[in-house]
Amino acid sequence: MRAPSANEIPSATSTRGLLPLTVTVLTGAMAALLDTTIVAVALDELARDLAAPVTTIQWVTTSYVLAMTAVIPLVGWSVGRFGARAVWLTALGLFLLGSILCGAAWSAGSLIAFRVLQGLGGGMILPVTQLVLARAAGPERLGRVMGKVGFVGQIAPISGPVLGGVLIDGWGWRWVFFVNVPLILVSLAMTWRWFPRDEERDQRHLDLVGLLLLPAGVVALLHALTGLETQAGIGAAALTAVAGAGLLTAFITRSLRRAEASLLDLRLFADRAFRSGTVMMFVLGVTSWGPMFLLPLYYQRLHNLSALDAGLALAPQTFGIAVASLLVGRYVDRLPPRPLALAGMAAATMGTLPFAFATPDTDTLLLSVALLLRGVGFGVAGLPVSVAVYRTLRPAAIPHATSASTTVQRIGAAAGTALMAVILQAGGFAPALTWMFILTASGLVMAASLPGHK
Repeated sequence: MRAPSANEIPSATSTRGLLPLTVTVLTGAMAALLDTTIVAVALDELARDLAAPVTTIQWVTTSYVLAMTAVIPLVGWSVGRFGARAVWLTALGLFLLGSILCGAAWSAGSLIAFRVLQGLGGGMILPVTQLVLARAAGPERLGRVMGKVGFVGQIAPISGPVLGGVLIDGWGWRWVFFVNVPLILVSLAMTWRWFPRDEERDQRHLDLVGLLLLPAGVVALLHALTGLETQAGIGAAALTAVAGAGLLTAFITRSLRRAEASLLDLRLFADRAFRSGTVMMFVLGVTSWGPMFLLPLYYQRLHNLSALDAGLALAPQTFGIAVASLLVGRYVDRLPPRPLALAGMAAATMGTLPFAFATPDTDTLLLSVALLLRGVGFGVAGLPVSVAVYRTLRPAAIPHATSASTTVQRIGAAAGTALMAVILQAGGFAPALTWMFILTASGLVMAASLPGHK
């Protein structure tokens, strides 16, 4: 039987055929998402083994997220030009190669370089996952399928520290990268059987100028942020920030003039549901990824926990997200996004409050309960936000919407990680934990902007 083309997927993919396709892409997505945070509990060991300061080693995380962000805008064009299957296979290949090289790294510099390669593959894996499943599910099954995507998207990065702790204490830091190899090989094998083949192609040209302007502007702004940690670096940081803002302004101005020919179709932001959902995805990126850099270090340094124990300390949040994502998936197609997102962010804010007053003597049981509530909150809020992005768009706009929204979310993730690192280095854990609460509370305010109707 002939596999459905990309344009046939929304109506042709049966429930029976949708399940193996979902498992295929989510297996690859799991590996890419794990690698966003699995390194967090390895930073101290990496610094010792590679003879590098923690301020250098933190780029192992930041470079990965930035590489993911830089490549995401390519996905919409690449899928249209070469087909989703070809892009998917390329992404898996890059990620596999990057993982093997990271595990074999001999210095901090080589590891950071290989993480960039790995991030380029991971950055393509995630939006292709969303794009393919959104097409395959169709509007009537979008909530249920995105519930599975949201489950993996939330639980994988938060499970990273737990798995990382097991691997580091058992086999060493290199295995936090080698663990990706079997996952990617399984996904490649399933791709051969279950991933649909594309027949039609979009011959749009790639916006090379936009591809240079957007990543350069984001990197400049993040570099300026990291320069604020010392008074001597404030002047250079200000100049870099001005340059970054200028590059982003040029990108936005040029993109609005070029419309669909631009790297990102910014006209999508005229749609209220897409605009509010994408802004909320940025906030979720900041408030979920930044603490995933901060919390393992908090448990290791202030509570003197091992890598494994620090990972286990974060397990309640993982459990809360898992349960909430599965339960909310049943109702998200029947309820408007706003009340679910408000309820979720309210719970996440309450779960973050104890950390704002935490000290080395704070009872870890209290913090575990708080993390459970925080996880439930993010699990409830994340799914309706993801669905809101696509709810009112025409099918042809889905690839462009995926590129734009995922790019914004990853920029939020990189900004959150960099911000937590700067605050931690400049002031220690107390102000960093306070800002973790403030940023989470801001998500509660932003959730009020989501549509209040289906």
